[in-house]
Amino acid sequence: MPEFPKTVKELFEKTIPDNINKDIEKAKSLNAVYQFDITGAEAGTWVVSLTPTKQGVSSGPSPDAKCTITVSDKDILDIVSGKLNPQMAFMSGKLKIKGDMGLALKLQNVLKAS
Repeated sequence: MPEFPKTVKELFEKTIPDNINKDIEKAKSLNAVYQFDITGAEAGTWVVSLTPTKQGVSSGPSPDAKCTITVSDKDILDIVSGKLNPQMAFMSGKLKIKGDMGLALKLQNVLKAS
């Protein structure tokens, strides 16, 4: 059974970088920079870079983000663990996307804990 992150910090500092490194070519192929605006007790801003020249996660906003995802700390952890369907979260307003919607759909493979 996969080990799911228990905190937002663990998600962005361990789970997502591990997933990127498992298939670096797939990560590069997305060719996008994502910004996550996390709300709630573990609020913060994180940037996930998945471009041919840079792959990784950093904290703070990025002017290069082509897709910004706003979601609560609890909901992002539920999405990654499979407890909350990302499309349902979007439809119910728990997850907001600004920018390229197509890029948001492609991101799911990198976020999932495995």
